[in-house]
Amino acid sequence: MTDTTPKAPPAPGPRAAAVRVRPGRGAPLPRSWRDHPLRRMTPWLFLLIPLALLVTFTYVPVANMIYYSFTDWDGVSPDRNYTGLENYTQLFTRPELFRVFFVSFYYLAASAAQIVIALYFATILSFDLRFRNLFKGILFFPYLINGVAIGFVFLYFFQDGGTLDSILSWFGAGGDHAWLGDPESANTSLAGVSVWRYTGLNFVLFLGAIQSIPGELYEAAQLDGASRWQQFRHIIAPGIRPVIGLSVILAISGSLAVFEIPYIMTGGATGTSTFVIQTVKLAFQFNKTGLASACAVVLLLIILLVTWIQRRLVPDDKVDLV
Repeated sequence: MTDTTPKAPPAPGPRAAAVRVRPGRGAPLPRSWRDHPLRRMTPWLFLLIPLALLVTFTYVPVANMIYYSFTDWDGVSPDRNYTGLENYTQLFTRPELFRVFFVSFYYLAASAAQIVIALYFATILSFDLRFRNLFKGILFFPYLINGVAIGFVFLYFFQDGGTLDSILSWFGAGGDHAWLGDPESANTSLAGVSVWRYTGLNFVLFLGAIQSIPGELYEAAQLDGASRWQQFRHIIAPGIRPVIGLSVILAISGSLAVFEIPYIMTGGATGTSTFVIQTVKLAFQFNKTGLASACAVVLLLIILLVTWIQRRLVPDDKVDLV
């Protein structure tokens, strides 16, 4: 006689706990990757190499620079004597070291001019015009040229009896003029070169932001009889406000850190030396790496302070044009 009493299923073993059972069926499913402990480590594994490069080539050099600013290191000797705040005291008490900051006002004015010019052309070329792609390429082309090449080209352009004097002679304003001979005309000429070169970068930023604005807004504005100026004032300007704020930050930081164009064209002579050129000369010409590091730290702090002030005055709020 057979026993027909139902028996309880056997207790699951340790291996049965590692599999999932399909609902309504008896076939187990393998454990999902979502339940694996290593899944939480996957994003950090992808970020490991970029973070290592960032720390190695950014944060470690900045930390070394801050350390060197408190020493009298000459850049060659293995001896680094701690001097405390002597380098910073020397930087702020010697007028010839801090006076070069006033040269940045020329480039700051040039940055304001290039933002206005770039915004104007980006607004005009965002509408349907003939040959607009050609004009886009013409405006952006100077930014693609190497800064050293630009320096040498404009060095011959501004030299006595050079290209600029030849062009002026066609309009009866001839005569050799030392455009790079005195501080005022030299800094003005160098600032003009920076406008010619960097207008294309701001132009591309503004044009991309303008083209991201929905076209329905322009159509609705045209139906309401809005002019081009009204479209710019009420649609384009509010829509690209974050990009304008970014351009202002880049303009201010760039005007404080100008280097290659004045270094190639004048070498910092005739009152055209910028703060970065002076820092490079202190480090590699006069072997005062500690003082040069202090200059670099002060420049970094000024840029961070100006950026913070700009972000506080003009916060990056979300723009809603609808």
